[in-house]
Amino acid sequence: MENKLLDVTNLTVEFGGLTALSGLDFQLREGELLGLIGPNGSGKTTCFNAITGIYKPSKGSVVLLTKDITGLNSQKIYKSGITRTFQRLRLAVGLSVFDNLVIGDTVDLNTSVLFNLLKRKALRKQVDYQLNKVKNILKIFNPDLVNAIYEPISKLTMIDRRRVEVCRALISRPRVLLLDEPSAGMTSEETREFMDDLLEIKKKTPSLGIILIEHEMSVIQRVTDRCVVLNYGKKIAEGTYKAISCSRDVRVAYLGED
Repeated sequence: MENKLLDVTNLTVEFGGLTALSGLDFQLREGELLGLIGPNGSGKTTCFNAITGIYKPSKGSVVLLTKDITGLNSQKIYKSGITRTFQRLRLAVGLSVFDNLVIGDTVDLNTSVLFNLLKRKALRKQVDYQLNKVKNILKIFNPDLVNAIYEPISKLTMIDRRRVEVCRALISRPRVLLLDEPSAGMTSEETREFMDDLLEIKKKTPSLGIILIEHEMSVIQRVTDRCVVLNYGKKIAEGTYKAISCSRDVRVAYLGED
């Protein structure tokens, strides 16, 4: 596969006698938006957790570009170039938009106590750099968010909270972005707007690879280049939305057809 970013091979996650993910194989290309779909409990979030170091795989490998990151802790995987969002928002609602984004940029952020206490000019320069970086990334989504940069998250709508969470995942300039049901809790109109944003991100960051977990098939059809379908922890189909939607196995597992 040309321009391969991520190579997942035989990925298996076991909890005692329970196999949550079994022998999963797939690859992600540079610039591709890959849909990861399947019914509840099929192993989608488990896959994300195994890739990002929350779970240690029982078998298999995860290779980012040429680096084997299998079993590394989450911080090392983040620094390697993979970031993610969660189905439930993980924002600090009492902190500002700026604070929440900067929290996600530990690659560029100097958090040393001595630096922050003694090197005040350098600290001011770093804050100015971070402020410019935050403004630029917020503009991709919604220029109005720039005006709310010092507002607490608690004052934002659901869609803007989701936008901020994705911006926090993007601010460290990852190579791979994992989105776990980003439309959860949003209305149909907000979901449509958010997917417009996602397509804009794809356009403006052509080297970024994105994997999207999503239940809304209209969303998957609209935004994905290719899909991987899971059921009971196993891959049952892979291909374009048109191809997988014609699969009898997918219809039986995901749509409930007999």
